[in-house]
Amino acid sequence: MRTRIAIPLLLAIWNLQGQALTGFTPTAAEKERQLEARFDSQLSADNLDAWMQRMTAQPHWVGTDYGAENARWMQQQFQSWGYEARIDTYQVLFPYPRVRLLEMTGPEPFTASLKAIPVDGDPYTQQGDALLPSYNAFSTDGDVEAELVFVNYGVPADYEELEKLGIDVKGKIVIAKYAGSWRGIKPKLAAEKGAIGCIIYSDPKDDGYFQGDVYPKGAYKNATGVQRGSVMDMPLYPGDVLTPGYAATENAQRLNREEAPTITQIPVLPISYADAEPLLKALEGPVAPPAWRGALPITYHIGPGPARVHLKLEFDWQLRPAHNVIATLKGSMFSDQWVVRGNHHDAWVHGASDPVSGMVALMEEARVVGELARAGNRPKRTVIYCAWDAEEPGLIGSTEWVEDHKKELQEKTVAYVNTDGNGRGFFGAGGSHTLQTLVGEAAADVTDPQTGVSVKERRMAREAVDGEAGEFSISALGSGSDYTPFIQHAGIASLNIGFGGENGGGEYHTIYDTYTHFKRFKDPDMAYGVALAKVAGRIVLRLANAEVLPLTFGPWEQTVSGYLKEVMNTAETMRNEVEAHNALVAKNAYGLAADPKEPVAKPGEKTPVPYLDFSPLQNALASLGNQVKQLEAKDPQQLPADKKARLNRLLMQTEHQLTDEAGLPRRPWYKHQIYAPGFYTGYGVKTLPGVREAIEQRNWPEAQTEIGRLAATLDAMTAHLSTINQLFQ
Repeated sequence: MRTRIAIPLLLAIWNLQGQALTGFTPTAAEKERQLEARFDSQLSADNLDAWMQRMTAQPHWVGTDYGAENARWMQQQFQSWGYEARIDTYQVLFPYPRVRLLEMTGPEPFTASLKAIPVDGDPYTQQGDALLPSYNAFSTDGDVEAELVFVNYGVPADYEELEKLGIDVKGKIVIAKYAGSWRGIKPKLAAEKGAIGCIIYSDPKDDGYFQGDVYPKGAYKNATGVQRGSVMDMPLYPGDVLTPGYAATENAQRLNREEAPTITQIPVLPISYADAEPLLKALEGPVAPPAWRGALPITYHIGPGPARVHLKLEFDWQLRPAHNVIATLKGSMFSDQWVVRGNHHDAWVHGASDPVSGMVALMEEARVVGELARAGNRPKRTVIYCAWDAEEPGLIGSTEWVEDHKKELQEKTVAYVNTDGNGRGFFGAGGSHTLQTLVGEAAADVTDPQTGVSVKERRMAREAVDGEAGEFSISALGSGSDYTPFIQHAGIASLNIGFGGENGGGEYHTIYDTYTHFKRFKDPDMAYGVALAKVAGRIVLRLANAEVLPLTFGPWEQTVSGYLKEVMNTAETMRNEVEAHNALVAKNAYGLAADPKEPVAKPGEKTPVPYLDFSPLQNALASLGNQVKQLEAKDPQQLPADKKARLNRLLMQTEHQLTDEAGLPRRPWYKHQIYAPGFYTGYGVKTLPGVREAIEQRNWPEAQTEIGRLAATLDAMTAHLSTINQLFQ
């Protein structure tokens, strides 16, 4: 495969000579692309393959001996490539399951096996007791018995449907499907609704035989596969649950476990669809709505009962060492300006796809950057490669490191570039929209291994087929990987990139995420691992070598303006829906028309939606837009050296202008005012989160307050851009 793409790749590089590159003069751009051609030529898919075999040979969740061995081995590799490499260790709370019991006590007895079967042809699944039992980390201990209720995906809309049906989960145990939201939202909502326990299962409609052949014949989840995962309430704060906002060093002051707000309030257990089927089959009550029904050979009922289940969980709540590998290559000119690049190395079991496929791409990228430095092409800025531990339980390793070094990172970091799992398919990117132009240029310069066009062209062709044709763009970041503490807590411009879309399967967080599975179904020749190294390597090298940091503000300003329109439309839509509903009620003999002077719902009415004053935001964005237009019209390469240096320092601080030290309402750890994970979506992003979520929760006074606070944040950004514009006077 590498031979087939060699000639097109060389032609593409030749055709790009002389083309503009943001942050570089034409001469510097040509030199940079020549460097990147040498970078590409030294990448080896064989290294990715060999390293994946080595790192996934044994399970390596946080606290394991093999996890620590992997960290030491990676440290040695980075040192051999010319990096100053160390291991930063934090002591973090990580519960290990001691008791897991799920049984149906009526109408018929049944005990869940809670065990995945090994499969022929995959020796990694046959390691017996070395495999981590299936459980949800940061479930609380519990011993509960109650009637069972099926709640679909267990998201807010599902509880609204249950309310319409007159079904209450108070005092019940709920069973929810994986997917639909981040798993931690399911027990969080269930507890708020009064449930005393939560079971989460993988329905074959989502990632089992409905999607394709199951493992080992195909990639999808077989009947006994179970998705492990954290249910820590990360929308409050990620990282060590006992040290919120500060590092979990050996002597850190810690909360009592009972005080930790991110541990679930009710016991939670994940199960396979083989174990779920008897429970669901025993339910009666209303037949589930069509959208709720899965692919099991049963009629899906909601309950409650007559199925009654007993759930008992106990955990070993101990501090475990989390080992972050930090490898530094000092810059030749600007050693106090850092480009930070990361991927985690811990896994729930073997983790070939998640995260090792991304980790080995990072290592090969770092190896070649080190080789280029030895050959006299040391990056101008310092590059720091990080292999994070304890990501899976709650972004713990990266969060503790950022909290430990927050001030220095804010002063010195240009940007953070994150990857996680990787596979065949289409290039995807999310992050700070000031980096959108940089990402697009890098993606345009890398050839897709399968199609021969650039990964940017292939991505845009896919969007056109899906009816989403337009300019190249990146998505907003919510949560779910190690960029979270950088962008949303420290206010550092961040990216998350990777390939996927043609690597579907059901191995996620199961014992089947192995080297054997990955080589058959994900990226057999590691071609997309090399492609990831090429894209990420270009982004890192361009950030490190640019004469002027390649941040652009036009795409950012357009994106934020779009977010404001969305929020305003949301409020308007809600108002129209309520007014239409209340108009119908007023026509009913048992209802009364709304009194606009008295915004209190009468029988059958909904509370009127008041008019919110968005003018502070509209004015702030108008002023900001003027500064952006002025800046985008300037040529920073014309500045003298001293002003370029000042410009780069100011550019490094732009993302921080979008934070508020007080944080978001009820979750002060999240400082960013443009991007945040949703309080009830988990990984899913909420843009302009303070305003948007107040509106969605119908908290009108808070919405108006957050409008003012966000306007002040945008005004601070405007002032910052004004300072940058003054450099050109």
